[in-house]
Amino acid sequence: MKKVIAGLVLLSASSVANAGASGGNDCGWGQALFEGQTGPAPHVLGLTTNGTSGNNTFGVTTGTNGCSSSGTITYGGQNMVSAIMNEFTEDVARGEGDALNTVAIVYGVKQEDRKVFAEVMHENFAVLFPDEDVTAAEMMVSIEELMKADARLNKYVV
Repeated sequence: MKKVIAGLVLLSASSVANAGASGGNDCGWGQALFEGQTGPAPHVLGLTTNGTSGNNTFGVTTGTNGCSSSGTITYGGQNMVSAIMNEFTEDVARGEGDALNTVAIVYGVKQEDRKVFAEVMHENFAVLFPDEDVTAAEMMVSIEELMKADARLNKYVV
Protein backbone atom coordinates (compact mmCIF):
# COMPACT_ATOMS: atom_id res chain seq x y z
CA MET A 1 0.00 0.00 0.00
CA LYS A 2 2.87 2.37 0.80
CA LYS A 3 4.22 1.90 -2.72
CA VAL A 4 0.84 2.69 -4.27
CA ILE A 5 0.70 5.90 -2.27
CA ALA A 6 4.29 6.71 -3.23
CA GLY A 7 3.44 6.19 -6.89
CA LEU A 8 0.43 8.46 -6.67
CA VAL A 9 2.51 11.08 -4.85
CA LEU A 10 5.08 10.94 -7.66
CA LEU A 11 2.33 11.41 -10.21
CA SER A 12 0.87 14.34 -8.29
CA ALA A 13 4.24 15.92 -7.61
CA SER A 14 5.24 15.72 -11.25
CA SER A 15 2.04 17.44 -12.35
CA VAL A 16 2.44 20.20 -9.74
CA ALA A 17 6.12 20.65 -10.57
CA ASN A 18 5.29 22.25 -13.89
CA ALA A 19 2.04 23.92 -12.88
CA GLY A 20 3.63 27.35 -13.26
CA ALA A 21 4.54 26.71 -16.91
CA SER A 22 0.96 26.67 -18.18
CA GLY A 23 0.29 29.97 -19.87
CA GLY A 24 4.00 30.74 -20.07
CA ASN A 25 6.97 30.92 -17.75
CA ASP A 26 6.01 34.39 -16.45
CA CYS A 27 2.35 33.57 -15.90
CA GLY A 28 0.58 34.49 -12.66
CA TRP A 29 0.87 36.68 -9.61
CA GLY A 30 3.16 34.14 -7.95
CA GLN A 31 5.72 34.74 -10.69
CA ALA A 32 5.41 38.51 -10.19
CA LEU A 33 5.67 38.33 -6.38
CA PHE A 34 8.83 36.22 -6.42
CA GLU A 35 10.42 37.60 -9.59
CA GLY A 36 14.21 37.36 -9.59
CA GLN A 37 14.39 34.94 -6.64
CA THR A 38 15.93 31.50 -6.91
CA GLY A 39 15.71 28.26 -4.99
CA PRO A 40 12.94 25.85 -4.09
CA ALA A 41 11.14 28.07 -1.55
CA PRO A 42 10.28 30.97 -3.91
CA HIS A 43 9.28 28.51 -6.64
CA VAL A 44 6.97 26.59 -4.32
CA LEU A 45 5.52 29.82 -2.92
CA GLY A 46 4.98 31.18 -6.44
CA LEU A 47 3.24 27.97 -7.56
CA THR A 48 1.17 27.95 -4.38
CA THR A 49 0.13 31.57 -4.93
CA ASN A 50 -0.87 30.80 -8.51
CA GLY A 51 -2.67 27.59 -7.56
CA THR A 52 -4.63 28.90 -4.58
CA SER A 53 -5.79 32.13 -6.17
CA GLY A 54 -6.71 30.76 -9.59
CA ASN A 55 -4.95 33.69 -11.22
CA ASN A 56 -3.25 31.49 -13.86
CA THR A 57 -6.64 30.37 -15.12
CA PHE A 58 -7.90 33.94 -15.19
CA GLY A 59 -4.70 35.13 -16.85
CA VAL A 60 -4.72 32.50 -19.58
CA THR A 61 -8.41 33.13 -20.27
CA THR A 62 -8.05 36.91 -20.48
CA GLY A 63 -4.46 37.22 -21.68
CA THR A 64 -3.44 39.12 -18.52
CA ASN A 65 -1.10 38.42 -15.57
CA GLY A 66 1.75 37.70 -18.00
CA CYS A 67 -0.13 34.66 -19.31
CA SER A 68 -0.76 33.50 -22.84
CA SER A 69 -2.54 30.55 -24.42
CA SER A 70 -0.65 30.81 -27.70
CA GLY A 71 2.36 28.69 -26.72
CA THR A 72 2.77 24.93 -26.70
CA ILE A 73 2.44 23.22 -23.34
CA THR A 74 5.51 21.16 -22.52
CA TYR A 75 6.54 18.83 -19.72
CA GLY A 76 10.16 18.44 -18.72
CA GLY A 77 9.77 15.95 -15.91
CA GLN A 78 9.78 12.19 -15.70
CA ASN A 79 6.42 10.49 -15.96
CA MET A 80 5.27 8.33 -13.08
CA VAL A 81 5.62 5.04 -14.96
CA SER A 82 9.28 5.80 -15.76
CA ALA A 83 9.91 6.53 -12.11
CA ILE A 84 8.74 3.06 -11.04
CA MET A 85 9.69 1.11 -14.18
CA ASN A 86 12.14 -1.27 -12.50
CA GLU A 87 9.63 -2.23 -9.81
CA PHE A 88 6.87 -2.46 -12.43
CA THR A 89 9.00 -4.86 -14.51
CA GLU A 90 9.47 -7.13 -11.49
CA ASP A 91 5.76 -7.00 -10.62
CA VAL A 92 4.73 -7.88 -14.20
CA ALA A 93 7.11 -10.85 -14.11
CA ARG A 94 5.46 -12.05 -10.86
CA GLY A 95 1.95 -11.12 -11.96
CA GLU A 96 1.26 -9.02 -8.86
CA GLY A 97 2.61 -6.15 -6.82
CA ASP A 98 2.21 -2.55 -5.77
CA ALA A 99 3.80 -1.01 -8.86
CA LEU A 100 1.56 -3.08 -11.13
CA ASN A 101 -1.45 -1.96 -9.13
CA THR A 102 -0.28 1.68 -9.25
CA VAL A 103 -0.04 1.62 -13.04
CA ALA A 104 -3.54 0.08 -13.20
CA ILE A 105 -4.80 2.95 -11.03
CA VAL A 106 -3.10 5.52 -13.28
CA TYR A 107 -4.96 4.03 -16.24
CA GLY A 108 -8.22 4.24 -14.29
CA VAL A 109 -8.70 0.48 -13.99
CA LYS A 110 -11.39 -0.17 -11.42
CA GLN A 111 -10.71 -2.44 -8.45
CA GLU A 112 -12.77 -5.29 -9.91
CA ASP A 113 -10.65 -5.30 -13.11
CA ARG A 114 -7.19 -4.95 -11.59
CA LYS A 115 -6.65 -8.71 -11.36
CA VAL A 116 -7.44 -8.97 -15.08
CA PHE A 117 -5.02 -6.09 -15.76
CA ALA A 118 -2.29 -7.91 -13.81
CA GLU A 119 -2.97 -11.18 -15.64
CA VAL A 120 -2.89 -9.55 -19.09
CA MET A 121 0.36 -7.74 -18.30
CA HIS A 122 1.93 -10.89 -16.84
CA GLU A 123 0.90 -13.05 -19.80
CA ASN A 124 2.39 -10.48 -22.17
CA PHE A 125 5.67 -9.81 -20.39
CA ALA A 126 7.64 -10.40 -23.62
CA VAL A 127 5.46 -7.86 -25.46
CA LEU A 128 5.98 -5.21 -22.77
CA PHE A 129 9.69 -5.89 -22.41
CA PRO A 130 10.99 -7.21 -25.76
CA ASP A 131 14.55 -6.34 -24.74
CA GLU A 132 16.42 -4.76 -21.85
CA ASP A 133 16.59 -1.38 -23.59
CA VAL A 134 12.83 -0.79 -23.78
CA THR A 135 11.89 2.72 -22.69
CA ALA A 136 8.97 3.67 -20.47
CA ALA A 137 7.32 5.39 -23.44
CA GLU A 138 7.57 2.23 -25.57
CA MET A 139 6.29 0.12 -22.70
CA MET A 140 3.31 2.44 -22.16
CA VAL A 141 2.37 2.14 -25.84
CA SER A 142 2.46 -1.64 -25.42
CA ILE A 143 0.34 -1.45 -22.25
CA GLU A 144 -2.30 0.57 -24.09
CA GLU A 145 -2.26 -1.78 -27.10
CA LEU A 146 -2.72 -4.79 -24.82
CA MET A 147 -5.56 -3.05 -23.01
CA LYS A 148 -7.27 -2.11 -26.31
CA ALA A 149 -7.01 -5.71 -27.49
CA ASP A 150 -8.61 -7.12 -24.33
CA ALA A 151 -12.41 -6.93 -24.21
CA ARG A 152 -12.35 -6.53 -20.42
CA LEU A 153 -9.81 -3.69 -20.39
CA ASN A 154 -10.47 -1.77 -23.59
CA LYS A 155 -13.00 0.47 -21.83
CA TYR A 156 -10.08 2.10 -19.97
CA VAL A 157 -8.20 3.33 -23.04
CA VAL A 158 -9.54 5.90 -25.43
